Amino acid sequence: MSDTQSTTLDRQQELGSQDWQVIGVVGIAHASSHFFQLILPTLYISLSQEFNYDFLTLGGLVTAFYLVSCLGQASSGFLVDRVGAVPVLKVGLACFVSAALLIGLANGYVMLLAAALIGGVGNAVFHPVDYSIINHRVSPARLGHAFSTHGLTGNLGWALTPVFITTLTIYFGWRIAVLAAAALIGAVLMLVLFNQHALAGTSPMRGARAARQPHKEPIWTTLSTLLSRPALWGAFLFFAFATAAMAVVQNYTIPMLHTTYGIDKVVAGSALSGYMLASATGMLVGGFIASSTPRSELIVFVSLIVSGTLLLVLGAGWVAPASALFFVGAAGFCSGIASPSRDMLIRRVTPKGATGAVYGLVYSGMDVGSSLAPVGFGLLLDAGLSQAPWWGAAIGYWTAAGLAVYVASTVTRAAPR
Repeated sequence: MSDTQSTTLDRQQELGSQDWQVIGVVGIAHASSHFFQLILPTLYISLSQEFNYDFLTLGGLVTAFYLVSCLGQASSGFLVDRVGAVPVLKVGLACFVSAALLIGLANGYVMLLAAALIGGVGNAVFHPVDYSIINHRVSPARLGHAFSTHGLTGNLGWALTPVFITTLTIYFGWRIAVLAAAALIGAVLMLVLFNQHALAGTSPMRGARAARQPHKEPIWTTLSTLLSRPALWGAFLFFAFATAAMAVVQNYTIPMLHTTYGIDKVVAGSALSGYMLASATGMLVGGFIASSTPRSELIVFVSLIVSGTLLLVLGAGWVAPASALFFVGAAGFCSGIASPSRDMLIRRVTPKGATGAVYGLVYSGMDVGSSLAPVGFGLLLDAGLSQAPWWGAAIGYWTAAGLAVYVASTVTRAAPR
């Protein structure tokens, strides 16, 4: 056996032995980012009572958070490619801890805004960091499972925040609740520190420098090269449309079920929770599907077309109220199936040595969709177009489905013959 073959086998064995360790730690870190995203929205009522702020003022904090996150995510990927993913991950988690401490100690809007801005910086790093680690530290056979676990843990992070913050607020007050959240994220930071060598692909003897492969190409050269790729623009738009559709469902399913089908708001809220749980289940199933076929764009296309069609039927009011609840859950399940295959597709269009930059740029489309869709469709609801959000979500998913096929076709055309 040649030295090259021996080195390759050793590398594969090293990756395989640490797959689930890496997947687990990255998943927990990803959950903490989603957990932090809902801290301020969960505290709206408490902050309103404490400081007498209206909801427009409080909503400005979340807008500032996502604005910084969008700009930071597009640029943090370049940092990941140059200094390594693990150092950037530690900075991101430290930003969350600092931001949560600021919220807990806040005496006015300035401190809350500072916390939102610092939190936005922390949130910006997670997609470039997580996907860089997964693509470099998980063996190819388990990539589908890694991507599905990554999506699932994000959903679980969202689900944990309202329960965690609300329960502690009831018994100890909102400040203690946020300080406890800071301690929880601090524990995640310690977990990353204890596992940093597995995440970075180094041993304690060799140190982190051994795993780092400095990217010597100037940032502007890398950026101009990436922006000249049609696949990257297609992927960016894919995330903008797909995330806008999901944001519409998250924000307006409750009022639309109530106005269109006369469903009680409590039951409608349960339907939204069912959507998220069904989406998480779809991600688990999607992980197995993504690992079994190289045609990831086909899985994404079919899943999102079906999900969009279900939402269109809901918006048209063509089903009975009891069936509407089922349709909401089925739409969530189908969109969840697409998630791991979506990540596999982006992996295919990523040039070697630019993993962080590509994931940072294309996943910033998520922040664009998350910030624009609720405002735009909220205006349509105020104008009396009560079914428009569901129709818009359907169009968003269908457009994303077409973009997935387009992205895959650009890879096929670029492949050497």
